[in-house]
Order: sequence, then structure tokens, then C-alpha cells
Amino acid sequence: MWLSRERGRARNADGKNVPCAECGLRKSKMSPRTRSKAKSTATDVLIPEKLYFRIGEVSRLCNLPAYVLRFWETEFPQLKPVKSSTGQRMYRRKDVESVLRIKQLLYQEGFTIPGARQHLRAEIKTDKKQDPLPFPARPTSDLKYIRQGLKDILTMLSARR
Repeated sequence: MWLSRERGRARNADGKNVPCAECGLRKSKMSPRTRSKAKSTATDVLIPEKLYFRIGEVSRLCNLPAYVLRFWETEFPQLKPVKSSTGQRMYRRKDVESVLRIKQLLYQEGFTIPGARQHLRAEIKTDKKQDPLPFPARPTSDLKYIRQGLKDILTMLSARR
């Protein structure tokens, strides 16, 4: 299937809109050369063990211009670097990981910006679902025994007064 970008819409060779199979939004066209270059850089990134990264460091790590990072801050609510007292953007490790994930969605998987935003929102929803805590199932007889023991302790303590 061949995709073309025309006025923000992905279309196949017949001129029909092409939805994304995962989220229902359209994917954008990307040349195979650009896609292979993005694949090699996004998977080979090692993030140093630091608390904060300046925008220039993130730019070099992710192989993206700084203006792209600043633009993505306006487009993706997940990307919120704090600003230092001098106004420098200070990215945390999770911000750098978010940048790499956004880059992967846009450059490798061919999502549009709204499609990537929706895909990230769906990923966060699935991550927030917490598994139930593994409390051991106790028979009611054990609970009655514990309750009786606590009552006995309470009567002993109240008798001392």
C-alpha cells in the first residue's frame, strides 16, 4: 500500500484515506531511507545516569534539532521539562525516554502527531491499570481466631486499670 501526504491526510494510490490499524488515525508517508536511519539511531541510544539533561544534550542523544524538541513540548503533554532558575529546559530521564518514544512513533512507525499523541495516551491508560494486590486468602475461621485473640488481649489490658 502506497501512502502520500496531502494536506495532512494519508492516502493510498486510489486517493482514499488510510487509517492506522492500531489507533484508527492516519499514518504519514516516510521514505525507506529516512525510516532505516531513524531505526538505527532510536534503538542504539544509551541514556547516561544523570538527574537532569539540558536541551542540547537531549538533542545530541536523540539526534534531533533543539527546535523539534521545543515543538514537541507544545504538542505532547507527556513532555514537560522543568526550567532552571536561568530559564534552561532541564529534561529528566523519563522526559528523554518520552522523546525517544515519540521519535520512534513518528519516524519509525509513521504516525502523524495527533496519532502519536493518541497512541501515547492509550499506552498510559493501559499502564495505569494496577493489578490487584496479592493478599493471601484466609479462611474465616482464621480471622475469627485472630479476632478472639485480640479481644482477649483487650480484656487483659482493661483489667489492669
